[in-house]
Amino acid sequence: MNETPEHNGGEVVLYSSPNGDVSLDVLVEHESVWLTQKQMAELFGRERSVISRHIQRALANDELSPESNVQKVHIASSDKPLTLYSLDAVISVGYRVNSARGTQFRIRATRTLREHLLRGYTLNERHDNGVHLTTVVPPEVGSWTLGVSAIM
Repeated sequence: MNETPEHNGGEVVLYSSPNGDVSLDVLVEHESVWLTQKQMAELFGRERSVISRHIQRALANDELSPESNVQKVHIASSDKPLTLYSLDAVISVGYRVNSARGTQFRIRATRTLREHLLRGYTLNERHDNGVHLTTVVPPEVGSWTLGVSAIM
């Protein structure tokens, strides 16, 4: 079954881990990243049942509200809708899951949060079509491009 959701106005982007062992197509829509339980299981290196349990606990503890963190989309090849979870749900699972990838996730998330809190901004570096972009994300301004250089 093809799990790429049909969506209105969002885009599907490719995420690859730094060492290349995880590669996911994720939906970016409504100022969030949306993943399935299966994608989170692959991202964190755990079984889908573990991810499901962590999501259910976060919802039961009112850490997450289902209205803003769970969305159902229809896939052309399936009769039943696909459930997607927001970036907040992914972060919640990332801080709960016990795995090597979960630990890597927490280290990076904590480093990014620390940088943002201490400096008042976050540097986001990415590569688009062979061009290296460094973006500064100030806390209340949004984001703007600081510098561009070609990748050699």
